[in-house]
Amino acid sequence: MSEQTPRPPSGATPGSTPGTGAGAAPRVVIAEDEALIRMDLAEMLEEEGYVVVGQADDGEKAVAMATELRPDLVILDVKMPRLDGIAAAEQIARQRIAPVVILTAFSQRDLVERARDAGAMAYLVKPFDQTDLVPAVEMALSRFAELRQVEAEVADLQERLETRKAVDRAKGVLQERLCLTEPESFRWIQKTAMDLRLSMRQVADGVVLHGPGGSGPARSGGSGGPDVV
Repeated sequence: MSEQTPRPPSGATPGSTPGTGAGAAPRVVIAEDEALIRMDLAEMLEEEGYVVVGQADDGEKAVAMATELRPDLVILDVKMPRLDGIAAAEQIARQRIAPVVILTAFSQRDLVERARDAGAMAYLVKPFDQTDLVPAVEMALSRFAELRQVEAEVADLQERLETRKAVDRAKGVLQERLCLTEPESFRWIQKTAMDLRLSMRQVADGVVLHGPGGSGPARSGGSGGPDVV
């Protein structure tokens, strides 16, 4: 069976990107090797207000579509030619493209665990209807959003920690070379960052690498504290 060309959502204008604006309908890629199931699934999703932007009949096409289209959700059947749904889900999850819902005709514990380990956010046992589909989709979207938020918070905390370490190292350099106190060293870094329109992390790294008199970006006026790289 061949890949189907996605239908544009109603009301879309040429050149617009569905799903990227505030309040836009979530964009979905479907991968299912049985055409009838794939068509039924697309119809159910569209009736619920989702936009089906791509349909594939094997796992390799699904991964390629997800990588290119960057949808908000990917629905994968477990058993597909060329690349099965579990392997496809693993690739999509590794790239943090979108949450994955796995479709399966079986509900064995080992299959569910494999899907979870591959990064799937929800699974759906066939046969299913609209009342089964919607909760699974909403669960996947919600879990993925929570995961992204946690990752962003962890990254922010890590950046703050690294900035604090860099500033502490730079303060030591300034105290030694310019005979400044610790509060004066901090204010020096803070003012230089403002003057050069750099982050405190960038200024601190420059001080540690090149010293307080490093040849950084030129500043208008020629005053307000030493330059840094």
